[in-house]
Amino acid sequence: MSIFERFLTLWVALCILVGIGLGHLMPGAFETIGAAEIARVNLPVAILIWLMVIPMLLRIDFTSLSQVGRHWRGIGVTLFVNWAVKPFSMALLGWLFIGWLFRPLLPADQIDSYIAGLIILAAAPCTAMVFVWSNLTKGEPLFTLSQVALNDAIMVVAFAPIVGLLLGLSAMTVPWDTLLISVGLYIVVPVIIAQLARRRLLQNGGEAALARTLRRLAPISLVALLATLVLLFGFQGEQIIAQPLIIALLAVPILIQVYFNAGLAYLLNRATGEAHCVAGPSALIGASNFFELAVAAAISLFGFHSGAALATVVGVLIEVPVMLSVVWIVNRSKNWYERGDAVRSAAKVLVHD
Repeated sequence: MSIFERFLTLWVALCILVGIGLGHLMPGAFETIGAAEIARVNLPVAILIWLMVIPMLLRIDFTSLSQVGRHWRGIGVTLFVNWAVKPFSMALLGWLFIGWLFRPLLPADQIDSYIAGLIILAAAPCTAMVFVWSNLTKGEPLFTLSQVALNDAIMVVAFAPIVGLLLGLSAMTVPWDTLLISVGLYIVVPVIIAQLARRRLLQNGGEAALARTLRRLAPISLVALLATLVLLFGFQGEQIIAQPLIIALLAVPILIQVYFNAGLAYLLNRATGEAHCVAGPSALIGASNFFELAVAAAISLFGFHSGAALATVVGVLIEVPVMLSVVWIVNRSKNWYERGDAVRSAAKVLVHD
């Protein structure tokens, strides 16, 4: 992990301050940026999101899907947590904390929007940073690659229906046209562009050319993320200044959701006898979020000023320190994990074969 990535939380915090300050000093400029949209898609943000997402999707090799069966237990656990547990558990946590326990402390007109942002955040499994977390746990790289590729393929068809279903259950009107445009604009099109670029790089210069390109593009991706955050907080600044407690309250269900899903994936892998080098990245994939997509979708669906956009940004704010703590737990518990009966039995069978 680069120094820039390691201190992502610090840069996000600085962007919050810069965004709030600029929004207070130059409200007219931010209103002009906010008005630059077509079909409810903000053009400046769309450009920034593409700069964020496409370099990350360049890492994904969809041919690795042919290797999915090699770690079928870990794949099954991660898919179960990502698609059958995480969005629905976040909807429940959002309703419990934001819709009930914290309701008196939050702006009444933004309650549903905050819950929507949390749902959008949870419905998009992480794509890029997972490779960093997996490496820190000495995870099986083939499993990580095939799992991320599979999640991305599923996300193309499942993201919109799951978000639409859960927003409907949260009694919000679902703007299906905007949601489908967001999926096409921020998932389908970037995947196609990234895969065409990846193929061309590999054909012309092999893995070395791809690696060089990824190193060059990595800072661009993070800078685009930070620029997006400046815009977001430029619009959200007045509300945050008036009620700074909002960020802390929104962080509570996100933190609970991360640790719950990471723990669930880790324990299920142990119960099924999966190796630790697979269980580690499985837990991390099960817990982390594709926050770039979540931020873009929230802005498209509800706008810069919305509580939904702010809720997804809180996910960005706490992503690095929380995931590093999960990495620490996974690494420190390796001996305990490998003492599990199912894990030891699977290891004996593997040695025997």
